Amino acid sequence: MADKPDPNKPFLSDVKTLRERARKHLEKGAVTSTYVGDVNKTIEILQSVLATEIVCTLRYQMHAVAAAGISSDGVKEEFAQHAKEEWEHATEVAERINQLGGKPNFSPEGILSRSASEYGKQDLNLVEMIKENLVAERIAVDHYRELIRYFGDDDPTTAHMIKGILAVEEEHANDMHDLLVAHEGRPMLKE
Repeated sequence: MADKPDPNKPFLSDVKTLRERARKHLEKGAVTSTYVGDVNKTIEILQSVLATEIVCTLRYQMHAVAAAGISSDGVKEEFAQHAKEEWEHATEVAERINQLGGKPNFSPEGILSRSASEYGKQDLNLVEMIKENLVAERIAVDHYRELIRYFGDDDPTTAHMIKGILAVEEEHANDMHDLLVAHEGRPMLKE
């Protein structure tokens, strides 16, 4: 049995009202009067997400180049693929910042202080690289889950974007876990 609509809650604005509202405040672009989030806070949070994705891109790319050893080829390919996907996330986040009227901060200055993730050490062996990336993915997964709850219905577009990114980050974490198991020779997850 379907729920009945709340008679005190309007279902849709009439077309005339929608048209009138759309003509007001054109300088705000996609941010209309029905946006209930805090635009400035959202942009600030997304600048941190952007920094996180840039740091992850750089770490994966550095590991793709620096990984060495007899069984490193497949891992290097995985790192390179993840670097590409992290950069796609950064671009998507930057575009959202732009939609909200902000200017994406790609400046290297201060990027680590804005990022939830760490860049990591440069002189790691293959297993240590995998572990560093697994830790970073686990940080991103937890952070993005919190952000999805934070944005919720106040900013469904940003929440939807973060959900898409989260799905890939969870896949990355799983990939790093599988590589760790393969290279350490023992299962890490309890069955």
